[in-house]
Amino acid sequence: MTPPPQPAGDWVVVGLDNGGTANNATVLTGDGRFLVDALVESPSRVTEGPTAALQALLAAYHDILARTGCSEGQVRAVGLDSPGPASADGVISRVGATNFGHPDWRGFDFRGELEKLLGVPVIYHNDGNAAALYAHRMFFGDEAPIRSSVSAIVGTGLGGGIIVSGAVIRGAAGMAGELGHVHIPLDGILADGQPVPRCNCGFRADAESIASLSAIERNLLPFWLSRYPGHALAALPIRQAAREVRRLAEQGDPLALDIFRQQAAAIGRLFTILANVIDPDAYFIGGGVVQATEQFREWFLAQVRAETRLRPEQQETAAFALTPDLDMAGARGVAMAARDAVLAGR
Repeated sequence: MTPPPQPAGDWVVVGLDNGGTANNATVLTGDGRFLVDALVESPSRVTEGPTAALQALLAAYHDILARTGCSEGQVRAVGLDSPGPASADGVISRVGATNFGHPDWRGFDFRGELEKLLGVPVIYHNDGNAAALYAHRMFFGDEAPIRSSVSAIVGTGLGGGIIVSGAVIRGAAGMAGELGHVHIPLDGILADGQPVPRCNCGFRADAESIASLSAIERNLLPFWLSRYPGHALAALPIRQAAREVRRLAEQGDPLALDIFRQQAAAIGRLFTILANVIDPDAYFIGGGVVQATEQFREWFLAQVRAETRLRPEQQETAAFALTPDLDMAGARGVAMAARDAVLAGR
């Protein structure tokens, strides 16, 4: 005989947000309460390959259960998100991905292997979709099922998510919403003499080749240092210097602001394309680029909005906003997806 279902408050789902450098974990109860109200991070170890990364996720899983006083027996499902491209079932692209450079990641069944390790169902979304789902539901509340939105999540790469009528658009192969790899027009964005940027995926002139941390390191900062001779960042290794750009932008540094103007313009061009494809109710920006001072966040959002070309009718209805809870959005969004799956009996 099948045991009677537990009351919603007696079971939980776990959300695991896997990133290029860190994992973030959360717990969501069956009746919809998050038991974690702060970022809980641990090293992701993805550069060491799948075996090390899975062990890091297992450690994050056990740690978040211990922190929240939950037992493994209460867990009905786990939500996993990671950077893409990956299939709808969580198989990493066979041609590799920005955050998964180790050769063993190519074609790796990330979701399936984690499910074997944990012994509970694992629901997968890419990180952009997870953050987009969370932003959409938190912004629209009860109206979420009848609204649409797009999200650009700026981190090591540029993730994204498209929500239509409250549902994540995943596509036939599960790779819809890879907004970072949409080609954008560069006229008016690049400065005189600035080379056409190249993305980690091999494309030229896609959105991620400008609007991402890797773009700052590979494409933007080397050029702008040549235009600001004697700048303090020139004395640092390029990777370290790239991570200092946002802090300097918060302080009004001209070189740093030039870089972020280009990033905002690239996102605006991307949103302009999407405005003519799905005409969403809202445009969200999240990720490291807006994990900054309030003044800088609002400046950047205003820059993006100014660069998004909307028709008058769209300007009257469209909202622009930051993804809520920023660095917790991915884990929370994928936990919501896991809870949805449990409640739907999937």
